Amino acid sequence: MKRGFFLLIITIIVLSLITIVLVRYAQGYRLVFSKNIFQKNSIKLTSTGILAATSVPDGASIYIDDHLTSATNSSLDLPPGDYTVKIVKEGYLPWEKKLTIQKEVVTQTQALLFPTAPKLESLTTSGALNPAVDPSGTSIAFGVASSSAIRKNGIYVLDMTAKPILTLRNASTQIADDTSNTLSRGIFTWSPNGRELIVETKSPSQSTYLLQQGGFTATPPDITATRNFTKTQWQREKEEIEKARLDSLKPKLASFIQKNFNIVAWSNDDTKILYEASQSATLEQFITPPLVGTNSQPEERNIQKGKLYIYDSKEDKNFFIKNVVDTSLPAPVWFPDNRHIVYIEDKQIKIMEYDGGNKTVVYSGPFDANFVYPWPDGSALVILTSLQGGGTPNLYSINLK
Repeated sequence: MKRGFFLLIITIIVLSLITIVLVRYAQGYRLVFSKNIFQKNSIKLTSTGILAATSVPDGASIYIDDHLTSATNSSLDLPPGDYTVKIVKEGYLPWEKKLTIQKEVVTQTQALLFPTAPKLESLTTSGALNPAVDPSGTSIAFGVASSSAIRKNGIYVLDMTAKPILTLRNASTQIADDTSNTLSRGIFTWSPNGRELIVETKSPSQSTYLLQQGGFTATPPDITATRNFTKTQWQREKEEIEKARLDSLKPKLASFIQKNFNIVAWSNDDTKILYEASQSATLEQFITPPLVGTNSQPEERNIQKGKLYIYDSKEDKNFFIKNVVDTSLPAPVWFPDNRHIVYIEDKQIKIMEYDGGNKTVVYSGPFDANFVYPWPDGSALVILTSLQGGGTPNLYSINLK
């Protein structure tokens, strides 16, 4: 009886010690062997931080302060401090960022690497007039008014989720015929739910037609007389969506956003807001105490009117993006991973992280600045361009894998 009780006590003590060791190890504590000034060996328990580095694609090299240290998809124990972390893979543009490692904290970094020579693929060959992406970013409506025998003139919708990107060339669906080349040259506006499409024409007369996304319409209904009513309904739907997003936040934070943010775009998961400051203000700390292990990049909580920022509501972090909003260029759009934005600068297409880091030029060839959007799975960008320098432009994909 006594022997069994004694064994139970020993077992509990051993398991407790093992648990303590595992917890300390997970927190970054390590045994360090060193020599003191008298050249005697000593063992010291040192607290470190952990860098968990991943990359897409994986198998990239990790350089810490210009020293090749490891490969991605691994964890590194580092003494607390600031480090320049560089992630490199052959055939891809390098990723680099200055990171702060804190003791007992796991610092995660996710490097999205872009190819040095992205492949360009045509998605249409008979022209794509006035393309418009639906609110979900998964469908593109465009007009065809060509003399080509390959495709009838009319309005088409390219579903970017239906098939692999390499099989999408000429695979779009026609939703309206247009023998007079009137509809196909119109301006397209999607409904908030992406199920309907308004087409506004200017020649031979200003008319408005309503199309359904899901099928072919032989004779599109003319809604010119009720156009304003339909647009007002759609605007109300957009406002309801916006209200639902704000209602999901703390009331005090939602009130601050309404007063000081001109919202440009929410990330796809509704956790980050790309916005222009409508006035100068100080963004108070809405999560107290601050969360541990969050993005360690310097943030800017004193926002200035007219400047562009990204606010992360999940971590309560605010990052400066650009000094002045250039109204002559389209607004940046979110990349599908919710961690990057796509924007145009110096006649180039660039992608940057949501904290303002790693600004990368991914394409510098010819393109229409008014149409640059990411593929829903982040594998490519879709652009509108005429590579011959004239004629009707077509849709192309820029491969990012």
